[in-house]
This record gives sequence, C-alpha cells and structure tokens, in this order.
Amino acid sequence: MLQIPFIPENAPFSSDQRTWLNGFLAGLFSSSQTGVPAGAPANEPAPATPLLILFGSQTGTAEGLARKAAQKARSKGFVPAVRCADEFEPLPSASHLLLITSTYGDGEPPDNAAGFWKFLSSAEVPRLEQLRYSVLALGDRNYPAFCKFGGDCDARLEALGALRAHPRTDCDVDGDAPAMAWMDAALHALQPAGMPSSEAKPPKEAPSPAAEQAHSRTRPFPARLLTNRLLNAEESDREVRHFELQLEGSTLTYEVGDALGVFPSNCHELVADVLGFLGCDGEEPAPGDPATPLRLALLRNFDLVKPSQELLALIAQKAQSSLLQDLLRPEQSQRLREFLFGRDLRDLLSLSPSGWSADTLVPLLKKLQPRLYSISSSPHAHPGEVHLTVAAVRYEAHGLGRKGVCSTFLADRAGPDVPVPVFVQISHGFRLPPDPGTPIIMVGPGTGVAPFRAFLEDRQALGAPGRNWLFFGAQHQDTDFLYREELEAWKSSGHLTRLSLAFSRDQAEKIYVQQRMREEGAELWKWLQEGAHFYVCGDASRMAKDVEAALQQIIQTHGALSEEAASAYLRELRAQKRYQRDVY
Repeated sequence: MLQIPFIPENAPFSSDQRTWLNGFLAGLFSSSQTGVPAGAPANEPAPATPLLILFGSQTGTAEGLARKAAQKARSKGFVPAVRCADEFEPLPSASHLLLITSTYGDGEPPDNAAGFWKFLSSAEVPRLEQLRYSVLALGDRNYPAFCKFGGDCDARLEALGALRAHPRTDCDVDGDAPAMAWMDAALHALQPAGMPSSEAKPPKEAPSPAAEQAHSRTRPFPARLLTNRLLNAEESDREVRHFELQLEGSTLTYEVGDALGVFPSNCHELVADVLGFLGCDGEEPAPGDPATPLRLALLRNFDLVKPSQELLALIAQKAQSSLLQDLLRPEQSQRLREFLFGRDLRDLLSLSPSGWSADTLVPLLKKLQPRLYSISSSPHAHPGEVHLTVAAVRYEAHGLGRKGVCSTFLADRAGPDVPVPVFVQISHGFRLPPDPGTPIIMVGPGTGVAPFRAFLEDRQALGAPGRNWLFFGAQHQDTDFLYREELEAWKSSGHLTRLSLAFSRDQAEKIYVQQRMREEGAELWKWLQEGAHFYVCGDASRMAKDVEAALQQIIQTHGALSEEAASAYLRELRAQKRYQRDVY
C-alpha cells in the first residue's frame, strides 16, 4: 500500500497553503488507489480559504463596507473574519487580507486603527511574504490628506514583503460604486487556483416586510422638527442651536454615543442663482431623472458648494483660466483648497458664465452627502425623540454671505412643512462603560458637549451610580455656556460629581480645557487609577491633539512614569476601550 506524502510544518508554506497541498496530495493518492483517474473531480470541495478583513473606521462607514465585503467573500468560497484594525493579532500568519480604512485629521488613522499602525510601522513587525492583500481607502477630497492613511498602509504592507493582489482604490465620500467594484475585483484577484471563479448563488429569500420598511441611510426617515432653540445669549457672536426631532413612526433606534445622519437641502437662493447661469426656470426635467424637476434636483440631490475635479477641469478649459489649470495639478492641491475656501458653484460658474446647460453641468455635480451629528439625548430620557446640538455656520467671503449647508438647513429651512430626512449611524467605539458604576471623565468644549449631555441623561435615567466629571469650555461664560441650567442642576444634585469650566475670553490670558486638566491633574490621575473611562469630543486637528498631549503629561507627572511608559499607559487605556474619542 502506498504511503501518502505530506507537507511538513517546517516547509516554506503558510498554514493555509500547507493544508490545501496536503488535502490535494491525499485526494490524488486516494484516487490512484481506488481507480479514479488523477485529476477527476473530487467528491469533497476544496478547502475553504480564510480571509482576514480589517477595518479602520471613525464613523462606521468602513466597518459597514467590511461587513459587505464579508458577505461577498462567503459567496465566493472564502471564510471571512471581520475585525477592527486594532485586533490585528492574526495578521502575521494570515494568507489573504482586505484592509478597508478611512483617514481623519492630517492623514491620521481612525482611533480603532492607531494600534494597528503602530504595530505595522514598528521595527519589530515580522515580514509578511506569505500575505496577499488589497486596500480600500476612504476619504474626502476636500481635506488635505485625502486617503493618506490607506495609502500609508498599502505602501507599508508592500515594504514588508506582502504581495498586492489588486491595486488600492481611493474612494471619495460618495464613492459607493467604486467601493463595490473594488470588492469584486479584489476578491477575484485573491482567489487561489482551484477555487470556484463564479459566485455561489443561493436561493434568494424574499425580504421580510420589516426589512423592507426599515429606515436607514438608503431609506431615511422624514423626521418632524419639534424644537429649534438658540443656546447662546443673543449678544454672542456664536450661533449654537438645540434641535429636537420626533422619531415616532420610524424604525430608528439609537444608543448614547451614536450619531444622527441628516440629509440637508440646499439654500433656495443658491439654487436660484445656479438656475440663472443655466437660463432655466427650474421646471425642466432634471438630466437623468425626467420625473424630477430641475429645481428640486438641485435643491435636494446635488452638492452646489464643493465641485468635482471634472467640473473644475471643464471650468478651467471654458474660462481659459491659467490660474485654475495650474491649481488642478496634483502638487498644487493645498493651493487649490485655499482658492476654493469660501467659494461655491456661483463663483466658479462666473469665471465662464455663458454656454452652460443643465445637460452639461448636472452630470458633473457631486451628490449631496448627509452630515453626521453627535446625538445629544438619551432614548431613556426622551423616548420617541432625538436631540442635536449644532453650530450654525454663517460667514462673509468674496463679497457674498456664505452658509453651512446642513447647519442652516436645520436652523432656517426645516420646519413643520419641511421634514428632516435622518438615519442613525451606530458608533461601536464611543460607548458608556458596561458597568454603570464605572466613573467617567468627559472633555467636550463647545458643541463637543453634545454626546456628554446624552451620557449624563442616560446615567441619570438608569440610576447609574458611577461618578461623572465634565470639562467644558467656550469663549464667554455669560453668553456661551451651553446647557448651563442643566449642567448646574446636575452639579447641585451631585449627579455631575465635578464640573471643570474654561472660558477662553473672560480674562487676558486664554484658558482652555487642557489647561484645566493639568491644574486638576492629580485628581484626574486618581480617577484613572480607580478605573475611570476618559472621553473626548470635538475638533480633531487641534483640540483633541492638545487634550491627548495634556492627558499624557498628567499620566507621566502624577504617575511618576517616563515618557515612554506614559505613552504605553495611554495605549493600554485605548486598547481597553477606556480612552474613546468622537472627533471630526
């Protein structure tokens, strides 16, 4: 009787390759002994190929795409495992990888990919010659470091010896179609020889009535605006508003820490001006959508502020603008952003005001995207409602008044007769501690207080015994102390254990929340040692960085640690989900 050969564990193959080869040899020798010709179809399918899918996601978009990729992968014969990028432990032994990640700030990783990048860029990372991979990078072309983190990961994986099975795709905010195309192409490229090349097609099940009626990003709920209240004093130069929306009649549910997606409509005056350039009255059918009048399409469907690269190129050509043509060169991206700041479609069309038609313009417009806002209410305190805390954006530029599209939609145009299309964006990385007795420290200046109002409402409604500490900052105490009555009432009752305030313009020297943190560093360190969770909400580019630097300094000073040990302590807080951020 012939002895079946096998591939030993010390052979230069990955575990998956070794398993497949041993199975192949076993089948080959078995068939030769039973009279089945070599190469005849086996009764059992080839071993399924494991596929590691890592995502780096700040708002949940990359995670959602990762789960869609897993569904597609299963139908193609893979066994996918979906993990956030910081759960990278299987990477050194993985044979197939899809990495889907966003970029935020100045080219930085999302919070749940910071540990992954530290591992990947370290000198101790092992070589990855056994790995075949592809990267999907998500970003927003209006930001300087568009898809930079995805590009950095792609280059680093290649430098470590991994084989790029399919080129990286960089997706803008409205890039659903490119993302789906990348999934199909990347999975096809990753299929080992011998795997089925076509998708298995299980019988389709009719969607349940509940699934058909569920509200989501693709089917937003038309919420009714119940409350629109100015939070600043009238003499303030800021305009922050509190909105309450009714969710009764929807299938939407949320937890504190989640965000609400809002689909805005454009300003009517801006739409009228664009129609003027087109020589249209707005009643004409929209190109590609004859059932929708052009005015309504421009109002609801298209971005009239941020132009596409294709539209800019056409304007530069029609206007014979050497300046704009120069700015469109890749190395001039920063200057182009500076040029576009404070300009909208009206300014650009005025560079070459004649010869425009709807058929020419509309196909080059970007889709109008939803805006995400941190939810500032607890569903236990306000059943059937959701609250937002939004700063209305208004300013003058280039001789015209400018408006933030969504903030002024909520402030000015939404109302009893104009519903607000909304959906819930689940946050998996910004949650209250599972133990209600755990103390929490919250840093939220300005509108960054929004999710912490929700946290405090939720803990009060549920009777959570954990201590609560809030750092809040704004310009002036008399005019900009958002939710002052609520916060002071919680402080008086003891629900808010500590309230640390920083009003930057009420004295000669500007004072910010990170300075208050340092002043109370000994007590803050004590809370951390007692298991407190630390949260930050607000601006990613400046405030969140300054807060993190202050936090590390407090750990180093009051923990009597070296700089390296303090950094390791902070990394451990993040790994334990005791340091969480909601930044933008």
